[in-house]
Amino acid sequence: MGVKMQVISPVNSAERAKMDMRAGDTVRVWQKTKEGDKTRLQAFEGLVLARKHGTEPGATFVVRATLSGVGVEKTFPLYSPMIDKIEILRRSKVRRAKLYYIRDKATREIRKKLSQVRLAKPVKAEADEVSAEAFEEGGEAKQVE
Repeated sequence: MGVKMQVISPVNSAERAKMDMRAGDTVRVWQKTKEGDKTRLQAFEGLVLARKHGTEPGATFVVRATLSGVGVEKTFPLYSPMIDKIEILRRSKVRRAKLYYIRDKATREIRKKLSQVRLAKPVKAEADEVSAEAFEEGGEAKQVE
């Protein structure tokens, strides 16, 4: 009596379990997106903040990216059939298993940049001011800006 293995998910779970992805890696996750009757692949590239639950069926990983100046985080199930592939682009040496402090660090850096930007006072041009050169030459009057 042989027991037949039934494939429930099209994901190669052995390959995903072996994947050495950890916090600090920069990854590109190719996610299947369904629009109407068509499906397409959409990439989400960012820093892995955390990987939870190891290689068990409920394992997840959190990816943070900055899109249009706004921090966006997505939590992906490791064995989701909606994920086509996961590419590890870069590996960073980190001293923590969870990099949640990056959220606050990014906010602090943005605040710091904004405080360093100084607003220049606009110079008001008076309508009565006429450049001396134009007046001496007898040409048309030019406004001084």
